[in-house]
Amino acid sequence: MDEMPLQVPELLAVDLDRGFAELVRSHGGVVYSVLLRLSGSSRDVEDLVQDTFLRAYTALSGYAPERRGALQPRAWLLAIGTNVWRNHVRTLTRRPVAESGVDVGELPLTDGGPGPEQRAEHVAERERLVAALAELPERYRVPVVLRHIAELGYAEIAELLGCPVGTVKAQVSRGLAALREMPRLTQEEVIR
Repeated sequence: MDEMPLQVPELLAVDLDRGFAELVRSHGGVVYSVLLRLSGSSRDVEDLVQDTFLRAYTALSGYAPERRGALQPRAWLLAIGTNVWRNHVRTLTRRPVAESGVDVGELPLTDGGPGPEQRAEHVAERERLVAALAELPERYRVPVVLRHIAELGYAEIAELLGCPVGTVKAQVSRGLAALREMPRLTQEEVIR
């Protein structure tokens, strides 16, 4: 009889190093995607992701195996990543960078075979959406990104942000409404 593979929390409880490698493999993409949308800068996102996983490993090494086994890894990592991003923003406001704005020129494209014209349209749409997200106030941007990019449920976001579910729903709704009002975005470009 085949044994079922261990889930990430169970693997973390049994073998921290193997479990952590699996954690990075299975959740690295969503952490990258969320931090890219929060920061709006492909230039900073790799450092933010590395800092997120460094902090996660440091925290996990101090946890008892039972606590590691009870983790909800995706929500836990996104909470760490959101805090890393907030700390990064605070640092930037203390030490302003000479160059401001959103760097979207290096956004990766998925290769599904579209031609150059479709790629250019896709990049332009993505640039407009990332720039629009960057204009949203943090109280709306974080819930919108966690809901529509990370695909977390409202309850998970509420737990992550430490607020009621109704507040999260209102923030997501207001954030999407603000995006719809932005003249640079067409209705098709606004996150559904």
